[in-house]
Amino acid sequence: MALFLAGAAWVAVTGVLARKELLAAQSDLAALRSLTAAPNSFAAGAQNLNSLSSDLRSADAHAARAHRYTTGPAWYLAARVPVLGEPLRTVRGTAWATRRVTTDVLPPLVHLMTGLASGSRSDAGRVDLVALRRAALSLGSAAHAASDTRTRSAGLPRKTWLPAADRARTRVNGSLSRLAPAVADAAAAARLLPAMLGADGARHYLVIFQNTAEARGTGGLPGAFAVLKASEGKLSFGGFGNDTAMADARATVDFGKEYAAEYAHNAPATTWVNANLSPHFPYAAQIWADAWLRHSGKKADGVIALDPGAMAGLLAVTGPARLDDGTPVSAGNVVDLTERTSYAAFADTKERKSFFLDVAGATAAKLLPAMGGRQVAALLSALHTELREGRVTMWSAHPSEQRELQRRHFAGALPDNPAPFAGLVVNNAAGSKLDYYLDRKLDWAPGRCNRYGRDVTVTATLTNRAPASHLPTYVTQRVDNPPYATRPGDNRLLVSYYASTGAVLTGATLDGRTALVNSGTERGHPVFTLDTELPAQSARTVELHLVEPLAAQAPVVLRQPLVRPLRSTVRPYPPCGD
Repeated sequence: MALFLAGAAWVAVTGVLARKELLAAQSDLAALRSLTAAPNSFAAGAQNLNSLSSDLRSADAHAARAHRYTTGPAWYLAARVPVLGEPLRTVRGTAWATRRVTTDVLPPLVHLMTGLASGSRSDAGRVDLVALRRAALSLGSAAHAASDTRTRSAGLPRKTWLPAADRARTRVNGSLSRLAPAVADAAAAARLLPAMLGADGARHYLVIFQNTAEARGTGGLPGAFAVLKASEGKLSFGGFGNDTAMADARATVDFGKEYAAEYAHNAPATTWVNANLSPHFPYAAQIWADAWLRHSGKKADGVIALDPGAMAGLLAVTGPARLDDGTPVSAGNVVDLTERTSYAAFADTKERKSFFLDVAGATAAKLLPAMGGRQVAALLSALHTELREGRVTMWSAHPSEQRELQRRHFAGALPDNPAPFAGLVVNNAAGSKLDYYLDRKLDWAPGRCNRYGRDVTVTATLTNRAPASHLPTYVTQRVDNPPYATRPGDNRLLVSYYASTGAVLTGATLDGRTALVNSGTERGHPVFTLDTELPAQSARTVELHLVEPLAAQAPVVLRQPLVRPLRSTVRPYPPCGD
């Protein structure tokens, strides 16, 4: 009995000490979260590069003590006691996971980021490819460790009789859910970037600037473009152009009968501005690359697309660019400047397109010198954020690189696997620039099981918040020439829903009334499309009733990057017996 009491006392005392050390470790790690969080927070941290390593060392010391306190015979035996030992098992697992993060996961990432950010002024505009290649192996090991730690941590007891232990588990699991994919992304980037940035010979990329005021499947209308050269880590732009210059470009690509049936009537392969009707970015990229080859006679090694939202994220690191007339282009105004106010400022189309090119050029001139020296780490962190949000997408003409890209979100690929999926995609069918004012809401609600699968109700609400007056004519224009009366500010959208593979549509309504839906298939996903008029200052609600294959995991939600983010709700599965 005395031995039992002594053991219990030891566990109680060391448990309190372990909690104190874990809280201290988490406090130190907060300074490192900028590696996977918003770019502006990393930019602030990058002002003192030494603090990153210092914070990591401190966090590791606290984690080591917490891990030491929760090991040994007393903790091992106590944690194995049914029910009573569950919170002790959680605390032990949390201490172990934190320790592994500070020893096996974060050090390679911190070492690379601080190394990239420590270049000299002579390195401005050049990424250290040697540092990337050296880091590839250690980052690969770190990614494996992060994934393994995340899996083991998820296996800890979810709910015990000790709320403090449950909260610790929740915090650690949340951190690992963000950290594991971020480290995997960093490992992939370290493998890919040296070759893609010209380590083995100069590369040339077509850069597409998407205007999300007019929606397309991958985001927005492909307006301005540029050619980016990468040689031994040095980046430079070779020239800018706009969609008018590519109006007569004709690509000859073949994506098969499924694609042709879904999009042939909109001529995406022969119309530059309609190349990206599909949300599958590799399709659009190949069309643009082939059109560019036939227009210029030059082959692109890849295609990169970004929108003003991505430019805002990158300018948050570098600070504002300036146009020749002194107008600032900043994180705070670049979206509004390019997608709203410019339409009022320039009535002449040529002047407006020229202004867009000026903005793109000024932004590029601000960003490229930062790709080397102290800002590169912050800029890469910002780029990672924009990649994850789908505001920057990449395609490589080199098959081995594209295979690697397509395994990650970098590629903007529509998945072709049977995992549950929910994708709301809108394409502007009016030729207007009114999608700047578009709100989207998606509700995915699973219902009862039946012999064919599970009932699912999908509700998509689209709201046109465009003012009913005082908008420029170019913004409200209706190039679709509808056979019915419209008012300035009224919009028209092709609203498509991409369902899980194997899903069957059993009914559809628009604002509560039965609706006719066009059905198709893309990359194995059933696609249901409605041609929808969306008047100014109004909302339309599309409701789809589906039967989907039985699944345990929640659907992956496609987030088409437009000016206003998609608001989505995924409801939990009810038991099949209900």
